[in-house]
Amino acid sequence: MNAVTRRLIAATAVLLVVTTTIIGAPAARADDYPTWDDVAAVRGDEAATQQKIAEIEALVSRLQSAAASAQQESDAKAAVWVEADTLFQEAYSRTQKLLAQADEASVKATESGRQAGQIAAQMGRAGGGDITMILFSDSKNADSLLYALGAWAKVGEMASRISDKAIQDRNTAQALTDQAEVAQDQLEALKADAEAAFLAAQAAATAAQTALDAQLSNQATLQQQLAVLTERRAATEADYLAGVEARIGTGASLDAGEISLAGWARPASGYINSVYGWSAQYGSSFHKGVDLGAGCGQNIYAGSSGTVVYAAGGWNGGYGNYIIIDHGNGVQTAYAHIIDDGILVSAGQQIVVGQNIARAGTTGNSTGCHLHYEVRLDGVTTDPVRYMSDRGIQVG
Repeated sequence: MNAVTRRLIAATAVLLVVTTTIIGAPAARADDYPTWDDVAAVRGDEAATQQKIAEIEALVSRLQSAAASAQQESDAKAAVWVEADTLFQEAYSRTQKLLAQADEASVKATESGRQAGQIAAQMGRAGGGDITMILFSDSKNADSLLYALGAWAKVGEMASRISDKAIQDRNTAQALTDQAEVAQDQLEALKADAEAAFLAAQAAATAAQTALDAQLSNQATLQQQLAVLTERRAATEADYLAGVEARIGTGASLDAGEISLAGWARPASGYINSVYGWSAQYGSSFHKGVDLGAGCGQNIYAGSSGTVVYAAGGWNGGYGNYIIIDHGNGVQTAYAHIIDDGILVSAGQQIVVGQNIARAGTTGNSTGCHLHYEVRLDGVTTDPVRYMSDRGIQVG
């Protein structure tokens, strides 16, 4: 029976239960109920989804850390850019101010030069010819002329100073402007680099947050799926138990090979002939398992799924023909006194719970057909009756 068929059977079983409840239809036949494979399948789906959720939760944790780091980097780069932009704006403002000062100084220098030229021209016109001859020819106005010449000389000196100062101011302003322009260019380059770094960091932060949001969405979707799977698993398990009850009767113990919801099966039929522990039956020796009075040739079933680690005939220290199955997590079960040629599995084989692995016999140190059944936890035997009871199996 393939997985699709089993799931169809499970769905049919649920439908039958609902129909029976609503219209009082006849009870479903036992073979209409889900099988253990159906239970294992829905459990597997649920477990796989839980594993995916765990993986996404771990991924989300990493993405949240990455998003926080990316945002911190973006904030840091933004602060650098803001500082660089502030410095650039200040430098630009100073450059513009100095350029204006240079232009103003240039205008003043030009005007001062023009005025100085006019003064020089006027002085030339006023002092045209030989000054000595003028003084002798116009002795009456000599004092006035000398005063005028002195005044023009002072005016000329002042004009020269004005012109020189204007030129000096213009040159100073231009030099400062040149320096400011260089600084402005450098700061503009730094600002551009800082802005590019900030934009890249911001893009990285956005990408990190987008990735986080996507995984959070996946997580939410999977959690919704898990809720559905959990409901389906619970319904399938309930239907499986209903099927078991339909086969063996309400309140009856599971028969040999029947599987409990804990995933364990009764290994053989028959009553307990010998209990676990110290027993006078064995000369006050320690009995490492429990003996089930299965008849010769009756089926022996795997207590749970696992890997066969030992399957061999012979005396085996009194066990006779003997099988050991490893179920993982330090749990092993052992089956002894198997009939000759009754071992149906081999070492290394993967088996499933309830699988027929052997037939009961009386090989080894045995006085009659039965199954000697052991449960070992990390290599130490434990009471199989109590262990199986905790897993929904009543042995004996």
